[in-house]
Amino acid sequence: MKSSIATVSSEASKSSSVATCAEPPPQRERVWHVHDYDLDSTLDCGQAFNWRRHGDMWRGVVSGRWVELASRPNEVIARAVESQRDWSWLEEYLQLRVDLAEVFAEFPANDPHLEQAIKTCRGMRLLKQDHWECLASFILSSTKQIVQIQQITNLLRSRYGERVKVPNGCGDTFTFPQAEKIVSLTETDLRGCKMGFRAPYLHDAARKVASGEVDLKRIATLPLVDAQAELMKINGVGEKIAECVLLYGYGFPTAFPVDVWVARALSEFYFKGRKVALPKLRRFAAKHFGCQAGYAQQYLFQHIRLREKRMKASET
Repeated sequence: MKSSIATVSSEASKSSSVATCAEPPPQRERVWHVHDYDLDSTLDCGQAFNWRRHGDMWRGVVSGRWVELASRPNEVIARAVESQRDWSWLEEYLQLRVDLAEVFAEFPANDPHLEQAIKTCRGMRLLKQDHWECLASFILSSTKQIVQIQQITNLLRSRYGERVKVPNGCGDTFTFPQAEKIVSLTETDLRGCKMGFRAPYLHDAARKVASGEVDLKRIATLPLVDAQAELMKINGVGEKIAECVLLYGYGFPTAFPVDVWVARALSEFYFKGRKVALPKLRRFAAKHFGCQAGYAQQYLFQHIRLREKRMKASET
């Protein structure tokens, strides 16, 4: 997929315009010129749970580094604590090089529901998250709302993660605890993070990942069906959680998680509101949405979720 961005640094942009072949010096701030990127929608659409808004900025931890993100028209701006020579870790996470026009070109023609979803959410990207953190987060997401998932993962981070360096005044910030750390904890420890019945599932996932019984790196090399089956070796991981991990953690483009929001959208938009069995919904999605089904799923999910919020707001 061709790149849709150019990159400059705020410091380099103030320097001489004479082009050189020298490698850019390490810098604490990076600016990407990117077309059609909605940072707010991307970070606040239910695919990741570690971002917090501070005014017009977002703060989180990526690849063990504190990072602050902001956006301006056609720009994404990142600030780190320490100077970075290589920002590819963040480019990959944010999927800054995805060309949305190419993605949308693969959507089915003459689908007014997807067209409306694009208008509602245009610029939203799928992230590519750390495999373990994504897996653990979606195990913890079962029957929980986004704000509750954030509470659980925040408790895990603050109690059992590693402290990361932050700018003065930004408060304590922690990484998501690795599988090996989770294995060392008791179920009581985990339940103390308000995860309830999900505690043994998280522990099972950590044990299987730490031991290599489930090889998260190898999953990236497998076909979708085999990758899904590998994740489903973990207690508490069914089709939906496995497909969430494959879409948001690995970037499998045809992964299509079906939760209550997506099932509602499919039923309303494509089956005239009829209740449809999950296997039939999955077969329909695979056939109708094709090679970019994952993106279609996320746009439909966010579209119907935002519509519901607007309707509730209008009633108050």
